[in-house]
Amino acid sequence: MTLTTDYGLTDGFVAALHGVAARRCPWLRVIDVTHQIPAGDVARGSAVLAQTVAYLPAAVHVAVVDPGVGTARRAIAVQARDGILVGPDNGLLPAAADALGGVRLAVWLDDPGWFLPEVSRTFHGRDVFVPVATRLAGGAPIESAGTRLDPAALVRLPDPVVSVGDGYLEAEVLTVDGFGNVQLAAAGAALDGLGERLTAGGQHAARGGTFGDAPPGELVVFVDSAGLVALAINGGRAADVLTVSPGDVLRVATR
Repeated sequence: MTLTTDYGLTDGFVAALHGVAARRCPWLRVIDVTHQIPAGDVARGSAVLAQTVAYLPAAVHVAVVDPGVGTARRAIAVQARDGILVGPDNGLLPAAADALGGVRLAVWLDDPGWFLPEVSRTFHGRDVFVPVATRLAGGAPIESAGTRLDPAALVRLPDPVVSVGDGYLEAEVLTVDGFGNVQLAAAGAALDGLGERLTAGGQHAARGGTFGDAPPGELVVFVDSAGLVALAINGGRAADVLTVSPGDVLRVATR
């Protein structure tokens, strides 16, 4: 089982998830993907999960970035070709399901018999998602976890902005990682029509393959490990220099 959340590490929330998993399945191996997703940032959680799951063992993946916890939003489990995802139906899971080969089956987790005996309205990670995931990891069929859903009815995040023209690329900032590197929603091939000398957000930039292809303190545009266009500063934080955050649209152009 894997865990991806925005719970942070200051409180005991992550320990509670591990505790429930250990009490119900002492043999279960748990991998923590991250618990440092910015609070409530579903788009960031979706991107991190989608870019990670293909490198993890076949597993039940629990993801909880859930600002709508306790409301009418559905709790779901999704069977993909290469794994199962459990979490809220708020757009967090579909991109990861696509990365795992596509949705084969989806269910609404509406059977309380799969949950802890007492369910808090504000902590479904502990009381709903992990109990369901441990049961699925133990071999219970996903079809018995709840009411079947049409996969087309799952909530999906809006497609990010990407526009490619003669000598330029405009794309939405998808993520900013812990190093301040800026990942755009555009595939690496979007750079094919651009030159080696670029501007990005009004700043001069070089085209490169890695951080060290630019002089120290200079901006480099490259294709990152997820195959997407990204920007970095050799020895610095590109997000700070470009003053961008996820959801902003950045223009990269030939100069």
